[in-house]
Amino acid sequence: MRKLTSSQRFWISFVLVIPMLIQMLAMPFHWMMPGYNWVALVTTTLIMLVAALPYWTSAWAAFKHHNANMNTLVAIGTTIAYFYSLFAMVTGRPVYFESAAFITVFVLLGDTMEERMHNNASNALKKLLDLQVKNAMVLRDGHFVQVPLDQVQVGDIIRVKPGQKVPVDGVITSGQTSLDESMITGESMPVTKKVGDTVVGSTINGDGAIQFRATKVGQDTMLAQVVEMVKKAQTSHAPIQNLTDKISGIFVPAVLIIAIITFVVWYSFLGATLVQAMLFAVAVIVIACPCALGLATPTALMVGTGRAAKMGVLIKDGQALEEINDIKTVVFDKTGTITVGKPTVTDIVGDPAEVLTVAASLEDNSEHPLAKAVMKAAADKQITPQTVTNFTAVEGKGVQATLNDQQAFVGNDKLLADYQITDDFRQRMADLQDEAKTVILIGLAKKVIGLIAIQDAPKPTSAAAIAALKARGLQTVMLTGDNDRVATAIAKEVGIDRVIANVLPNEKAEHVQALEQDGKVAFVGDGINDAPALTAASVGIAMGSGTDIAIESGSIVLVQNDLRGVVKALDISKKTFNRIKLNLFWALIYNLIGVPIAAGVFVGLGLQLSPEFAALAMAFSSVSVVTSSLLLNKVRIGGSKPATVTQ
Repeated sequence: MRKLTSSQRFWISFVLVIPMLIQMLAMPFHWMMPGYNWVALVTTTLIMLVAALPYWTSAWAAFKHHNANMNTLVAIGTTIAYFYSLFAMVTGRPVYFESAAFITVFVLLGDTMEERMHNNASNALKKLLDLQVKNAMVLRDGHFVQVPLDQVQVGDIIRVKPGQKVPVDGVITSGQTSLDESMITGESMPVTKKVGDTVVGSTINGDGAIQFRATKVGQDTMLAQVVEMVKKAQTSHAPIQNLTDKISGIFVPAVLIIAIITFVVWYSFLGATLVQAMLFAVAVIVIACPCALGLATPTALMVGTGRAAKMGVLIKDGQALEEINDIKTVVFDKTGTITVGKPTVTDIVGDPAEVLTVAASLEDNSEHPLAKAVMKAAADKQITPQTVTNFTAVEGKGVQATLNDQQAFVGNDKLLADYQITDDFRQRMADLQDEAKTVILIGLAKKVIGLIAIQDAPKPTSAAAIAALKARGLQTVMLTGDNDRVATAIAKEVGIDRVIANVLPNEKAEHVQALEQDGKVAFVGDGINDAPALTAASVGIAMGSGTDIAIESGSIVLVQNDLRGVVKALDISKKTFNRIKLNLFWALIYNLIGVPIAAGVFVGLGLQLSPEFAALAMAFSSVSVVTSSLLLNKVRIGGSKPATVTQ
């Protein structure tokens, strides 16, 4: 038989409890439903068997392991009310079947709210997977044919027309377009893509037609990995949950003892009848059910990790979300993390068109990284390389050739012995070198006509991200294998507090562990050589553009390759754990206030709770905790838009 959901059990119980609800509403008018006791017996028995049975099963399983859980209180409360009513019915006393029935209904109301929240989270992930297209246009035997998505293989050439979705991950081989990647990165602006750029499955193509080579298919695609990471994070166990479990483990036996004391005091010393004393005890048991306590952590974690995923920050587990809340230092790799990861032309001294024309003409066939930077700068300014003759490589100095019947050269300052250079150019070259930039000299007709400075430049958002981290009181450190001069220049440009340079890959983890002695450390990196440091840190944060091994080693992945994601992760963690603490506070305060009222301490002031109203109050405490967690979707995080609800 298929297991019923909490929602199904709630609605079945709600329908069965209607006759008892009618009787309760009719009592002030002195009307009694014919055969009410038998109606109450049948409906309550069905409710106990269909709806309350899982609570009994859970309580019994805990008892066999010498434990007690929140279901123990529900099971004991409903069982006492039910079996006492059976005894009362046989002996002609008033029955209290409605107490057992309404307790079950109201507890299920809280469970239904929690279940709905879980389902909403699951449905959101399902909708994400549904974004995948069902077919792809794949090149087979010289023709593009439509094939089911599961038949696409790594290496296939795929065509995507304007307005269509990209089927799988890959690298563009022809064409240029813009892609809407908001479903993966959270960034609303389309991203321009050209030959050599990567594309992500399920993103939406703009107005250009492209062909690309599939690099990841099936469960290896970015979308599938995002869904899997979010699933794991939402069902993970944060360390703070251990505290909640310990509280529940102590709280439940304590409540049972308080309920017994309540019964004894009322029955033996305050002159209450057996039934009155029993109802006080049952009310204590029911209102103290720590359902809200149990919901405080997992509901907030589910919402927090889901919110993070929408913002391009994939948090793999609850422990990472909790750990990052306590970090004192953020350590960054340089290349590909703080910087773009490839040399870029930063300065052109002289006539830009003339300098780039000469440089591109001589570097056209070179595969050197610096040559690629020059060629890209020329292409960006739509400068076409010209044909050269007598091309010669001068060892240790550069290259020279004949261009338009004039001798041209591109090289380093070792060529200065053979070529004329003005004092202005010489001073400008020294200034650029002091900025830790590589300077290329461009010469024509035995004379230097310009300079090109190249550097692996910081990402445009790195300085803002680091400033935001420092504003939150965190120390920032750069840990790099690059030389001290270059590392210091980059660190100064983006605002890093401390530089540790000339570090070998196998030494990075050791430096991270040393920094951990002053407090928890988050390490941010993207390369294979960063994997040990990502693992050694309290929190490893991998850039989404990094290597697979780095992404696997990190407990948080920044899909957008933007260091502002670190700020978002910190803010999400802080907001989530503030919300957990708020949830725990209200859950405990609720019980501290509710238990004395249920025990009849304030009867003299007219404050008294029947078991069914105690169950209703308990249910609403659970609903309030779930609602509190859902409000995390409205708070402002990092650079997100202002929310209508603030914490």
